[in-house]
Amino acid sequence: MAADTVSATDPREALQGLANDPGVPKPDPIVIGDSITRTFGGLKAVDVEHIEIQRGVITALIGPNGAGKTTLFNLLTGFDVPNSGNWSFNGKPLAKMPAYKVARLGMVRTFQLTKVLSKLTVIENMRLGATGQLGEHFFPAIFKSLWRRQEHEVTERADELLARFKLDAKREDFAGSLSGGQRKLLEMARALMVNPDLIMLDEPMAGVNPALKQSLLGHVKSLRDEGRTVLFVEHDMDMVRDISDWVIVMAQGQIVAEGTPASVMADPRVIDAYLGAHHDTDLSELDEEALAEQVEAELEAEIEAEES
Repeated sequence: MAADTVSATDPREALQGLANDPGVPKPDPIVIGDSITRTFGGLKAVDVEHIEIQRGVITALIGPNGAGKTTLFNLLTGFDVPNSGNWSFNGKPLAKMPAYKVARLGMVRTFQLTKVLSKLTVIENMRLGATGQLGEHFFPAIFKSLWRRQEHEVTERADELLARFKLDAKREDFAGSLSGGQRKLLEMARALMVNPDLIMLDEPMAGVNPALKQSLLGHVKSLRDEGRTVLFVEHDMDMVRDISDWVIVMAQGQIVAEGTPASVMADPRVIDAYLGAHHDTDLSELDEEALAEQVEAELEAEIEAEES
């Protein structure tokens, strides 16, 4: 799946000079999506007209709380079903494909609240991450000779990843005994058991102490250096600036801006999304009557737009 070596042409260089427009076409997209919507009751949580994720780089998906970032993650990875929309991964359509089949194709994700199996040991959690195991099928499971060699290879792969993420000392410990940061590392390591092309991280730094944060940052960068694509949701802007090559900004379910970290942080659309359109205005100095008229006019314009 993932390339063993990084291409001679740095994928990050291909992003230079692209417009900061929502849904801007990428030189080599690994994911392409169109008209993706998800509605809960009367609330449209996701309304993405077009999205492309560049291959071989780290892309950050940012936005204020409730912007629809995690919902979009859930839709792309098969953990939720959209009201409409189509998207593809490596050219293969994924719409309405269940999560386990999406993972088999090489698109895996972690969660904001880790999903480790607390009553299994660390190594058992790792083994569960591998796909295509003969011992998981009823009839082959009866004959140990059919799956013993494969299980040994899976365990070797798991031990290599545990050593890489410095969890080898916890190999036989129950996953429930790990700290929050260690669980994040375990979940990331387990995701790599399928050798994915694209790994999606939902707030990887949430609840992680400063000592482990730098370790996690290093591991995310190493994924890119191996030729994998990383898409992550994060509220820590320092992390976004530090490791991301491209940033996609969501607000109210829509993509409002894209670009390099430096260009996005200075984009007025991004500032408005986080702080509101009147972020640089002292509201105490505004004429209340004029402000009320302005708000009323904006509401009327929105109603007319919806009716037209």
